[in-house]
Amino acid sequence: MTILAHRCYGETAMPSRFQPLALAILLFAPLALSAADWPQFRGPDGAGVSAEKGLPTTWTATSGVKWKTPLPGKGASSPIVFKDRIYLTCYTGYGQSEDDAGDPAKLVRHILCFDLGSGKQVWQADFPSKGAEEPYQSYQALHGYASSTLATDGQSVFGFFGRDGVVAVTMEGKTLWQTSVGTKTHGWGSATSPLLFQDLVIVNASVESDSLVALNKKTGKEAWRAGGIRMSWATPALVAANGRSEVVVSVEKQLLAFDPANGKPLWSCEGVKDYVCPTIVARDGVAYAIGGRSGAAIAVKAGGTGDVTQSQKLWTVRKGSNVSSPTLVGDNLFWVHESRGTAYCVNAKNGEVVYEERLEPRPGLLYASPLAADGKIYIVSRDAGTFVLDAGEKFKLISHNKPLDPSVFNGSPVPVDGKLLLRSDAFLYCIGS
Repeated sequence: MTILAHRCYGETAMPSRFQPLALAILLFAPLALSAADWPQFRGPDGAGVSAEKGLPTTWTATSGVKWKTPLPGKGASSPIVFKDRIYLTCYTGYGQSEDDAGDPAKLVRHILCFDLGSGKQVWQADFPSKGAEEPYQSYQALHGYASSTLATDGQSVFGFFGRDGVVAVTMEGKTLWQTSVGTKTHGWGSATSPLLFQDLVIVNASVESDSLVALNKKTGKEAWRAGGIRMSWATPALVAANGRSEVVVSVEKQLLAFDPANGKPLWSCEGVKDYVCPTIVARDGVAYAIGGRSGAAIAVKAGGTGDVTQSQKLWTVRKGSNVSSPTLVGDNLFWVHESRGTAYCVNAKNGEVVYEERLEPRPGLLYASPLAADGKIYIVSRDAGTFVLDAGEKFKLISHNKPLDPSVFNGSPVPVDGKLLLRSDAFLYCIGS
């Protein structure tokens, strides 16, 4: 079986080709973004695309690291940034070593806040586990118990801790509420990240309750729930189409779209014929999904009604990735297969494969999702460093940067003020001059 990971599982003023979707996303949530803000998994538009310029392409453990800060425990989530603060999760007390996992009753998850300029930790909010988790072994041990990336609206920070529920804290770390969205577990763990829409926090609780659940941001009270979310570790995404907003999630065998305001089903489309980890990306009313152990990529025109498989499905290609999500640059989709280390470039308009090339040196397992910025694609391997590719239609490896420490890197890279944030199980790094 192909390994399942944590994210099966975020811009400033966009270039013109990104403006329609970016504008729609900003209209969906009352968030005043600054140039440095990266407020959720894969940034404001959820597609892992940034307008940042001058990001570093080469570094080592002794050169190009502006600062590094030790983390109190492991974690597979990515950092988020709002103004001059970084927010991140990790866990302690259990599951720090597969050889000696310890006592699961001592598991504690943490939301951490760091100063962007210095890396100094500002505060820490602790959330002891309330019930039995899956044992720290096999696939669960590949990513642990803090795999969901946080989200913020600039007023609160929201996290998802699986069977321990959705949590909200103030920007200063004071707990506001904690709400269960289901108590089931899975041997592969829990991983999806929260999505914000207007006054709602939306989470994919496929593992916990086979549901997509929306909670009120202020109170944590459930606003709506949609069922039928099967075998999905994919973070939901907002799509603008036909003058309306949709929340779209990739699940086993289907793409499903709902009205984010009330959870009403909008449309469905035949999707990946397997469990799903990658989140979709979208532009100009088209949603793109990848996934599946056998590999699949699908393009669907959003904005429809009912089953749109015959009417709105634009193309399908038998190429994909089982873990990391794609990114969209110009007319092309980019992604990397999580175990083969194959980089793909596929024309987003027609599904034609532009290139299919193996990364060298071999990257081992890749669970982080790629970042597109400044004409480059940044790809973080679990234990073989960071690869930087040219974002053009010809495969070109710009650089390969060796790992900064011997622990595991599962988090996706984050751009901020001409620098990169990387997280491992041991440290949070700021890369740049």
